[in-house]
This record gives sequence, structure tokens and C-alpha cells, in this order.
Amino acid sequence: MIDVKAEDGIATVTIRYGKANALDIALCEGLAKCFEDLRASDARAVVVTGQGRIFSGGVDLLQVTAGGADYVRKFLPTLHRLYDAVFFHPRPVVAAINGHAIAGGCVLACCADRRIMARGGGRMGVTELLVGVPFPALAFEIMRFAVPRLHLPEFTFGGATYDVEAALAHGWVDEVAEADALPQRAVAAAKSLARLSPLAFAQTKKQLRQEVAERVERSGAMTDATVADIWTEALDYVRAYAARTLNKS
Repeated sequence: MIDVKAEDGIATVTIRYGKANALDIALCEGLAKCFEDLRASDARAVVVTGQGRIFSGGVDLLQVTAGGADYVRKFLPTLHRLYDAVFFHPRPVVAAINGHAIAGGCVLACCADRRIMARGGGRMGVTELLVGVPFPALAFEIMRFAVPRLHLPEFTFGGATYDVEAALAHGWVDEVAEADALPQRAVAAAKSLARLSPLAFAQTKKQLRQEVAERVERSGAMTDATVADIWTEALDYVRAYAARTLNKS
């Protein structure tokens, strides 16, 4: 499910989970625990990437629709735990986006301090509203933090996905690398950030993310309760969207 390899103080976390690295309870819990464990490791920085041509296809909608309301109410807190573990990780995190990063997978990439995308056929964007569900509190705050404010309404309401060059132009990613050079480029970026004082980096990162933490602390529970209700009420809509997506593929 998750491979972790450490070399020269850099931990590379590779997601290998089915065809699309789709987020379900098991993967969210596994990735969250991985990043929580890395806090106690000797790793000075982390690279997170996927397998093949997919970084992560987002939430596993088939699991959501099959599991129904009970599954949704168990799944959303595990998704929050995952984003919390990656976004607030005190050491540098670089996302090596090897392919498609869609919906929840796009949010996962946006948890990183630096995002580098492989040139090729991958696309990036948040399609939640097309699916018929709103963003959980932390997921939305990560989006608000990570992307240019000018484009946030377009990204969230439009639900479009962007090819590599458009993702770079719109601020989804910080740079683009050739696919075969992506791992090396991501590690180099991680090493560059890791050369900074660990204590100074962690404190600065905490300050940069402080407004996110405060907003979630202030109103996250109320927002997430509403979001969970809407997700459970939208299951028929989600089921229809998933069926259309499968038919297209």
C-alpha cells in the first residue's frame, strides 16, 4: 500500500494502492500513520509520490456509495486525519506529482510545501462540486492556503482539471519536470529545504499555516457536521456521477 525508503536523510513515500491510489479508510489511515511516524524518525524531509501515471485519483467513490451513510461518517474523519498529518508535518514535504491528482488527491498534493509535476498526460484539479459534495473544513482551508486566491472560485465552482502546463500557469504546481527526472528533482528540492535550520523551518511553517489551524479550530467541527450531512444526502448523486465516470473510462 505504502512504500517508505530513506536515503541521505530524505524519506520517499510512494503510494501503491490499486489502479488509482484512491482514498479510502485504509489508505487514509495508513498514510496518516506513516507521516505521524516520520515525525519521530531521522528524516529531514519527505517526498510523497504515486505509482505509474497517477498520484491519486481522489476519494474512492465506489466505496462511498457501497458503504452508504455509515461509511461516509467513518471515512471523513480519517480523511481529515490524513490531511492534518501531511499539511502540518513540521519538516519539509515535497509532492512529486507523477500523474493525475484529482479531487481529494489534488488536495493531498496541495498539503506539500513544494509541488513538482511530471510533464506528460497528468491532470490536476478539484472536482468535488461536480461529484455533488462540498469540501470538508480542513480540505477547503488547504485549498485556500495553497492556490492563488484569484483562482479559488474558478477551481472550486468550475471543477475543471488542468493539464501540466495549465496547472503551472494557474499556480497548482511550483514547477514541472520531465517524467524520468521527477524523482531526482523532488529529492533535490527536499534536500534544499532540509538544509535550512530544522527548528527555524518548523516554526516558520507553523506561522504560515497558523490561520488554517485557527479557522479549523474555530469552526471546523460545525462545518464538518454540515458537510457530512450533505455527503450522506448526496449519495444518489455521487452514485450517478461514479457510474458516468466509469462508463467514460
